[in-house]
Amino acid sequence: MILEHILFDHNQLSGPIPTELSGIATLKILRLDKNNFTGEVPANISELHNLNVLNLANNQLKGKIPDLSSLTNLNVVDLSNNPFDPSVAPNWFSTLQSLVSVTIDSGGLSGPVPERLFTLPNLQRVIAISPTRRLVGNPVCLDSDSSSRSFCSLQQEDLESYRTNVTQCGSTTCSGDQGLDPATCSCAYPYTGKMIFRAPLFADPSDRTIFQQLETSLWKELGLRPGAVFLSDIHFSSDDYLQVQVSLFPSTGTSFDTSELINIGFAFSNQTYKPPSIFGPYYFIADTYASFSGGVGSGKSQMSKRAIAGTAVGCSFLLLALMSGATFAILKKRRLEQSSGRANPFASWGVAQKDSGGAPQLKGARFFSYDELKNCTNNFSENHEIGSGGYGKVYKGTIEDGTGVAIKRAEYGSKQGAVEFKNEIELLSRVHHRNLVSLIGFCYEQGEQMLVYEYVSNGTLRENLQARGIYLDWKKRLRIALGSARGLAYLHELADPPIIHRDIKSTNILLDDNLKAKVADFGLSKLVADTEKGHVSTQVKGTLGYLDPEYYMTQQLSEKSDVYSFGVVMLELLSARLPITKGRYIVREFRIAIDPNEHDYYGLQGIIDPAIHDAAKSAGFRRFVQLAMECVEESASKRPTMSSVVKEIETMLHNEGLSSSGSSVTEFEHAGQATGGPYSGAVVVTGSSSSGGGAISDISEEPSGSHRGTRY
Repeated sequence: MILEHILFDHNQLSGPIPTELSGIATLKILRLDKNNFTGEVPANISELHNLNVLNLANNQLKGKIPDLSSLTNLNVVDLSNNPFDPSVAPNWFSTLQSLVSVTIDSGGLSGPVPERLFTLPNLQRVIAISPTRRLVGNPVCLDSDSSSRSFCSLQQEDLESYRTNVTQCGSTTCSGDQGLDPATCSCAYPYTGKMIFRAPLFADPSDRTIFQQLETSLWKELGLRPGAVFLSDIHFSSDDYLQVQVSLFPSTGTSFDTSELINIGFAFSNQTYKPPSIFGPYYFIADTYASFSGGVGSGKSQMSKRAIAGTAVGCSFLLLALMSGATFAILKKRRLEQSSGRANPFASWGVAQKDSGGAPQLKGARFFSYDELKNCTNNFSENHEIGSGGYGKVYKGTIEDGTGVAIKRAEYGSKQGAVEFKNEIELLSRVHHRNLVSLIGFCYEQGEQMLVYEYVSNGTLRENLQARGIYLDWKKRLRIALGSARGLAYLHELADPPIIHRDIKSTNILLDDNLKAKVADFGLSKLVADTEKGHVSTQVKGTLGYLDPEYYMTQQLSEKSDVYSFGVVMLELLSARLPITKGRYIVREFRIAIDPNEHDYYGLQGIIDPAIHDAAKSAGFRRFVQLAMECVEESASKRPTMSSVVKEIETMLHNEGLSSSGSSVTEFEHAGQATGGPYSGAVVVTGSSSSGGGAISDISEEPSGSHRGTRY
């Protein structure tokens, strides 16, 4: 694995900066700004000779400003707002020929700014005095050439918007949601969104040639008409992120069709589109496509002024009535909360977290005190640690009745919002199924967020495929696929209202002592309260490589989004590969390689896991591949339901001469009923819940290595 980017800004990390970073010789971008790092900057940071961007701003770093003279590839450096020892400007200021931007305001500097600094050929920005003043009035800014130096003029904190030079289209104007296509000077519905670059290698947004490179790469790599890209509202945010509003225009007609939009959304969501290297890593926030949301020409009639006025008056009276009712309800609720505060550990949750949702509606999950969980893990000792992840650490413990449990403890700075925490508790405490991880209890005390699960001993599916923790032959993989599918089908078709998991992946499928699969981690799950609607409008959350491209493009979440993610897991079972490896996407690799005319391996001999080569010659193997590819169809309407997937895999096991441990034939005949069959006794969701809206930043990126321990 080649690691080039470490972007840990805004993570509330604390303690000293790890000296081990110097061992990552390939590192090009290091952003640790806006954390709580303390101590001195490690001296061996000067060994990162490939570093282009170094941002350590807004921490509590002390001692001397580090010597960066050996970092000859450094373009951007920001050491601002750290209590460094008072000193004059360091010599390396004026020796780094590649330097584009240097920022050390509020960093303890004193004395004159070295005039040699301004002889550097690529320098675009210098901020070395204060957060709001540049070098205006300094001698170097008084000569005749100073007009070309961006650091010699006062600029707004948010840089003025900039638009690239597009084809002159005269006075043509477009109405409604349409935009002017710069390639044809005609009106069309553009696909729009915001590209956010977290570590660009330049600081001057007025350099037209740079953004012309971005325009060209967009229309070329996305297969658009030459020039059919328009960039606008280009500026640096207060976090030094470069934000660019992007408008992409269709090559034919006035709007994109569904398949074109899916391809574009896939390119952005799975990072297969690569911008010019000078822009660095990015993420994309898509807007809802106007042509899908009832834009211009949707046939809506215009109301008369009299009708509008009448409606406004009626709405005003209705609003007053609602406000009065709401005020009464809030006062009543507060009185109830005050009266039950001592008995209910969640009575103050809504107030403390600025969340009006109140306490979670619990069935079957118990409240654990912090002391109880501390005692059963020997004060959360390392000996009890069995896993870790972005959320925090997982500890094995034994509670008073002798039950083995896994305790998922959120670390400081990595805690869920109250809404997400309640969401996971509510869902897991009311949904019981043998292929879903059971929630035993939770702790919300002394600033802690902990979830107490049943202990699942054999780790994640990812670990066992990658690290070979347990040998998984073909029949075991079929059973694992079946168990996972049954858990998902239960959520989709037997829960009332249905539940969409939204983060199905191989690290969220756990294996118990008998290799029974259990679906875990409901932190991103959504209830579909309106079953007639069939989808939920929501901002995109999920994991790159597993993300449904249609959901990413339309922001319309449905059960078929889980089906797509499960299809990717099926391909992992076949190949033991990560969804994205060295820029190659597993779905595309299978799609290209499949050869129906190749009898033995279906064209997949170079992709499938050698451990199951012998199974590849069976009819069941070929049908499993076909089913996986149906699940990852780009159009959601072409994907099967999870109950259909369950029945298909059961048939495969039956043909292998194996029992599928209970048939799903009766289970899904009457979706929505939880009586009878192998799931008798299941608790069906009957309430409602909502998870908080998220941003695109909620999309996580899977690490390329296997996880240590068990994920919950």
